[in-house]
Amino acid sequence: MLSVRDAESTILNAVKPLGNQTDIEYIDLLTANGRILASPVVSSRGFPHWDHAVMDGYAVRYQDVQHARADRPVILQVVAEIKTGDEPSVMLESGQAVRIFTGAMMPKGADTVIMQEKTHLQENRVLVFIAPQPREFVIHQGEFYQAGNYLLPSGIVLGATEIALLAAAGREKVSVFRSIRVAIFSTGNELVTLEELPKPGQIFDSNQYALATLMRQLGAEVLLLGIVPDDPIALEQTIDYAIASADIVISTGGVSVGDYDYIHKTLVSLGATIHFNSVKMRPGKPLTFATFLDEGLNYPGTDKLQKLYFGLPGNPGSALVTCWRFVQPAVRKMSGMARGWEGKLLKVKSSSELQSNGKMETYIQGELKLGNGVHQFYQAEGKHSSANLVNLAQTNALAILPVGKTIVHPGEEVWTLVVKEF
Repeated sequence: MLSVRDAESTILNAVKPLGNQTDIEYIDLLTANGRILASPVVSSRGFPHWDHAVMDGYAVRYQDVQHARADRPVILQVVAEIKTGDEPSVMLESGQAVRIFTGAMMPKGADTVIMQEKTHLQENRVLVFIAPQPREFVIHQGEFYQAGNYLLPSGIVLGATEIALLAAAGREKVSVFRSIRVAIFSTGNELVTLEELPKPGQIFDSNQYALATLMRQLGAEVLLLGIVPDDPIALEQTIDYAIASADIVISTGGVSVGDYDYIHKTLVSLGATIHFNSVKMRPGKPLTFATFLDEGLNYPGTDKLQKLYFGLPGNPGSALVTCWRFVQPAVRKMSGMARGWEGKLLKVKSSSELQSNGKMETYIQGELKLGNGVHQFYQAEGKHSSANLVNLAQTNALAILPVGKTIVHPGEEVWTLVVKEF
């Protein structure tokens, strides 16, 4: 039985990130939200593209107005007006000013803007009553970004701000990694679909809905393979098809040591390398991780691509906890994320008394709340069972009690794994 840390290292060491040219797509910018940038972006234009005013007022030469005072204003001749979007047609000479508006391009010869509240206009002359700072209210060409440098690095998730920057650089299309393909199925004769009426002893399959939602939130393409009965032949056919069709396969159920738990034997018969089949954690102990070598694909300079198989426990709580802890980071890393694919951990104060038997690393359902600038963890009030989806519906974090830790008192700090934005 592996520790959680060793299980995590084993999984992440087996992940080969996308990187082949065939893994790159060129898509329209408006469809790029949530996608991972495949190539660094370089712009041939600096930001901003030209010197511009950041205040309504008058564009002037600093040397003309550096001694202006309220009792001795400097008088300048207003020779033009430049609105936003205009290309200046004048060259500013000594003793001159140009009326300018926020965002407008600075005329040649001008290096400073006097805000209009510090001036007084008399016909075609402007009186300046205060000396500005040099280059005041002017943003200069390339001040934010120098042309030719990296504008955005590869491996980042594109969101609103990154897409806005790419649009400002004039990029209509962007190179992104393809979406990871994840196949999902559930096992167990006790499971029925939502279209069926459960008989006594049967339950609706919720795991596929939970796992498909989590994978789609990560930008993955999801292949739902339904419910597979506790039958070795049906299971082998499903896993064989899933491995051929997806980068990652997730199943729930059938990974314990019961008479009808066939996952381990089936993986062996299909040629998988089984790295472990149990983890020292609660919930989630019966977790299987295996890899299949894809002989048809390999990335230059790396080993051949490995397809990943996660056999998660069947209880919904166990399936979700192991998915949050192990599967999500693997999906993020394989998707091409350069950083940030690890789970988000926060050390906070617990408002509740948390208990464990100390024999396994224990994950306790609850909610992180921010009050008076301090995060606190509140344990879910319901019964803590791996079959209890009611608690999980309100959970945004899991408190982590390491092996040997049996109690966390209220007010004591505890590490938490953030599983949902709050």
